[in-house]
Amino acid sequence: MHSILLSLFPLIALIFTGYILKNRQFFSEGFWAGAEKLNYYFLFPAMLFGNLASARIDLDMVNTILLILTVMLSLACTVLYIIRKIYRIPAARFGVYTQSNVRFNTYIGLAIVASLFHQQGMTLFAIILAISIPMVNILSILALTEKEGMDLRSVSLSLLKNPLIMGCVVGVLFNFSGLQLWGGLQTFIQQLAGCSLPLGLMCVGAALQFMALKNDLLPLLINTFSRLLIMPALAYGICKWLNFSSLETQIFVLYFALPTTSASYILTKVLKGDSQLMAGIISLQTLCSALTLPIVLAFVI
Repeated sequence: MHSILLSLFPLIALIFTGYILKNRQFFSEGFWAGAEKLNYYFLFPAMLFGNLASARIDLDMVNTILLILTVMLSLACTVLYIIRKIYRIPAARFGVYTQSNVRFNTYIGLAIVASLFHQQGMTLFAIILAISIPMVNILSILALTEKEGMDLRSVSLSLLKNPLIMGCVVGVLFNFSGLQLWGGLQTFIQQLAGCSLPLGLMCVGAALQFMALKNDLLPLLINTFSRLLIMPALAYGICKWLNFSSLETQIFVLYFALPTTSASYILTKVLKGDSQLMAGIISLQTLCSALTLPIVLAFVI
């Protein structure tokens, strides 16, 4: 437990630093918007590309990842759509509930994996990202869209324009091409990747909106509990049932124990969902994950 807390403390401290700097107005509002944009469109895709371009991608590993992601996301969506049918939840709120259970904070996840599981864990987690990012984006867009407003062309365009998806796709294609990155370019990408996680974690902190916690407390608590505790417990059970290796089990449980991403707020706002509810869930999940992640990790490590 001590080593886990030691690894998690710098990450939590960076998030807290971002929150303090934003609320003390140390930088202008435009700084955080620019930092988020720089990371989302440039630094983070470069990191994903760098990890996947040089990763040793095993087809058996890809099949394993596809299997557990399909099982877990299918179970989560089945339960969510049954609840939607019973309570007649509109898309504006249903999309929020879906994102809070199927999307994940890649900044926190990669930072933890780099700290605790090193290169072997990073390779596995990078492949999980390459497969899961398109899947969870499709599920999120569909959940936020009413049936009559469903347009396959606009959904496809949204996915094609997603820089994280493009970073993953280009990285995998480069990997399969058999080409090698020139040393200077590889070092440049590594430098960009090194900037991405600290900046991303501070942007996570800057995006927290605790005033949004005053409303809809019950949905906030239910979604936080299901994402941070039920999902990783279910992932652990499935990994044990399928006889996954220790590292695979640890990485998958961590993945499903992560809080939802702050990018969910942007997508919710763009697609006219309940952005205030989304802000509240993001903030509560991120805050509570500082307590739940050490417990979950201590259980599987």
